[in-house]
Amino acid sequence: MKKIFPLLVFLILQLSVGAQENSSFTLQQAIEYAYQHQSSALNAQLDEKIANAKVKETAGIGLPQVSASFDAKDYFTLNYLFPGAFAGGEPGTFVGFPITTPSYSATAGVQASQLLFDGTYLVGLQAAKTYRELSQKNMARTKIDIAVSVSRAYYSVLVNRERMKLLDANVTRVQKLRDDTKALYDNGFVEKIDHDRVALAYNNINTERENVTRLMKLSDYYLKFQMGMDINSSVTLSDSLSDEQIRNISVSAEKADVTKRVEYSLLQTQKRLMSLDVKRYKSNYLPSLVLYGTLFTTEQRPKFNIFDTGEKWYPTGFVGATLTWSLFDGLQREKKIQQAKMSLQKTENDLMNTSNALSLEAETNRTQLLNSLASLNTQKENLDLANEVVRVSKLKYDQGVGSNLEVITAETSLREAQTNYYSALYDALVAKVDLDKALGNIK
Repeated sequence: MKKIFPLLVFLILQLSVGAQENSSFTLQQAIEYAYQHQSSALNAQLDEKIANAKVKETAGIGLPQVSASFDAKDYFTLNYLFPGAFAGGEPGTFVGFPITTPSYSATAGVQASQLLFDGTYLVGLQAAKTYRELSQKNMARTKIDIAVSVSRAYYSVLVNRERMKLLDANVTRVQKLRDDTKALYDNGFVEKIDHDRVALAYNNINTERENVTRLMKLSDYYLKFQMGMDINSSVTLSDSLSDEQIRNISVSAEKADVTKRVEYSLLQTQKRLMSLDVKRYKSNYLPSLVLYGTLFTTEQRPKFNIFDTGEKWYPTGFVGATLTWSLFDGLQREKKIQQAKMSLQKTENDLMNTSNALSLEAETNRTQLLNSLASLNTQKENLDLANEVVRVSKLKYDQGVGSNLEVITAETSLREAQTNYYSALYDALVAKVDLDKALGNIK
């Protein structure tokens, strides 16, 4: 029993891992999975944590700063200096008297300081908090980009799978035509050119199916890559395509509100940082005040027993304050303020340009969606017509009043209509995602 239990645990774990590797995802679940596993999302989360730590680091500058020190010395050679006149020498000179007795000294102390006022520190606190806000908005932008990328990859897989279903039906239909034609040729009812023509059509459609199969595998890999998943794992998509629902997508007529776009919000935050930069340089005109204090104790002994608590130490302590005020720096601060103001003006120019660019992007994507939906409806009609042509040409051929050339031509037109239809379907889906992003509706 003791041997069986670990084996059961192992099998349960393996089944659990297998279930995770063969997960089924809706589009929203795929996006949520990417938020937790995509490297860009993980890095954005780390940047956000770094920003939070930076805010605390900056705040720590205004907290008491305390340090301790201990110093020990062994004076293996020591000279005391006396005026040379005491030893009969020239006035103004000194004479050294060596001390041969060993001498040891030690000093232990504690130093503390407290920033009482510094204009740049106060501005730095504001800038640190704004920097944290910037990292949070970068995280939001990363999530939006991930949602768009995963949506496109997800729709690509769905469209390719639907296209493969039709190709399979085409292959089956043309294969039957090939087999029927071969039977007629073997019995002398059709010429060899009729048989060869159908065989050529079968080879072409089979090759197309193989190409799409490889593209499907590649689109699966790309989706898993965008999700941050191992590309060799298995994934099942639980959403499906409804062409009727897609063709009836309503195109929003809402006017673009650039303030809903995270790109615009990021520039606004950068503008605030630039404003704080101007304020920081101006605060350099103000003085700074620091309070400090030191307490230390020393001893000096002829033998090394500095840790003997019975011996006497001699304490010294003091407190003080330092006021620093830069009165003139060669106009350096003034020039730095001018540079910071010009950088702020550049950011304001970027804001105006970005506002126009985002509005143009929204209108462009709205037009693109309208065109894609119109094209999709047209391609749907063409697909229905191509299917009807195939049906009629096959019926005429079966009744002996049509040729296999008509059937093959109809099949070729059908495959072209299918390709155009699914391309239009994918374009419409992508255009819808792009418009939602341009209107700031992807959160």
